[in-house]
Amino acid sequence: MKAVTDRFWLRNNYAALTFFGFIVVRSKEEAAHINSTNDSLKRHETIHLRQAQSTHNSWICFYTLYIWYYLRALPQNRHMRNAAYYLNPFEMEAYEHMYEPDYLEKCTNGAQGWRVYAKMKPSERRKMSKS
Repeated sequence: MKAVTDRFWLRNNYAALTFFGFIVVRSKEEAAHINSTNDSLKRHETIHLRQAQSTHNSWICFYTLYIWYYLRALPQNRHMRNAAYYLNPFEMEAYEHMYEPDYLEKCTNGAQGWRVYAKMKPSERRKMSKS
């Protein structure tokens, strides 16, 4: 995945985001760094690419599900800061595996780990994330 710069899309102090197959970052220096390495941030965002592949290989399906899980977890923000983001099954899988250099090699049919989290209620995911 190629990193590009666009400050407009990066809100709330997020370091990067995946947007239709590109990694969006704030500066040209960050983009150059991500394009030349395979660090944990790049791996996190690339996991989202593999997740999109696991949702019928469709960015539209991926983003629709992403928004759905985000909205379902929104009430958990009362109990945990940014819960809607951190309890999103796609983010949970990406954060869990972003420090594993070989994880993406295992995802030949797309990243599927998010499906385990998706079967849980947001409150169950919140309790699990505290332990």
